[in-house]
Amino acid sequence: MKKAAVAVIIFLAIMLMQNRSSLPVQVCFGDSCFSVETASTQEERSKGLMFRENLADESGMLFLFEEEGYHPFWMKNTLIPLDIIWLDKDKKAVFLKEGAQPCKEDPCLSIDPGIKAMYVLEIGSGAAAKAGIKIGDKAVFNPQD
Repeated sequence: MKKAAVAVIIFLAIMLMQNRSSLPVQVCFGDSCFSVETASTQEERSKGLMFRENLADESGMLFLFEEEGYHPFWMKNTLIPLDIIWLDKDKKAVFLKEGAQPCKEDPCLSIDPGIKAMYVLEIGSGAAAKAGIKIGDKAVFNPQD
């Protein structure tokens, strides 16, 4: 019986570790919070919010990178306009692209802030202004912080 219980616990721990990127996270700027999916693998980051026909208010996707660097984004196969916020290693907003439009040409042009970031947050177009987010604002991630 003990071996079976240990096996179940190990199995669940492995499943949680493998699926940690899909666990919802809350990203807050002051009193404005977004419940977001996370993208931490190259495959998840490449897919991002592609092919989504809508995005609920106060939701989005948080892209997690292993290290701070230059992370240009594009709107290929993205069907909805987005606000995109680049955050440095201290979770401070270093660049904001409001109202990024779906790509209608091939090749798609990248949005390249030319500033190092470790996280990138995509939320619905207009959500950044509604929340009053601006360059220099610091984000808090929950439950991770």
